[in-house]
Amino acid sequence: MNREQMIEKVKAEMPERRWLHTQGVMETAVLLAERFGEDPVRAELAAILHDVAKYWPTERMQQVIREQSLPAELLFYDKELWHAPVGAWVAEHEYGVTDAEVLDAIRYHTSGRRGMSKLEKIVCLADYMEPGRDFPGVDTIRDLSGQFLDKALLAGFNSTIFFLLEKGKRIFPLTVEARNGLLE
Repeated sequence: MNREQMIEKVKAEMPERRWLHTQGVMETAVLLAERFGEDPVRAELAAILHDVAKYWPTERMQQVIREQSLPAELLFYDKELWHAPVGAWVAEHEYGVTDAEVLDAIRYHTSGRRGMSKLEKIVCLADYMEPGRDFPGVDTIRDLSGQFLDKALLAGFNSTIFFLLEKGKRIFPLTVEARNGLLE
């Protein structure tokens, strides 16, 4: 499947506003990849597919998690996390992506993890700060991203953790581990 076919297929999986977000993540991921010495083509590929399963019905995502032996612990956390590992599975099995780092960038773009690759960090950060994002602290994240990949991503994780604490929600352990790993 070529890039244009992939874009059309992914675009059909989501509402227009989410496609606009995806375009923003694509542009931002390419920019960050160029800035921090990563392959912009791989960054764009991961960005195109990062939200491919975001608007799937909950039952469909649960089915993939169970039937494809994805981490069962996901089911005990907010379903907003589910689309990332499900999306990585979809990217591999329905879109033919074989690059393990691209698949990991999709898989961990919502939670992060300890020891993230540069590509994973770039896609995660691009998702936080694409031009359509507007939340307290996003300008700080964007400012930091001008020079510091890890510091910008740390600010993103801090923002997520603070938001979840304010809402009284559980925090996925990989996010805490990702944050702590960036501090080490």
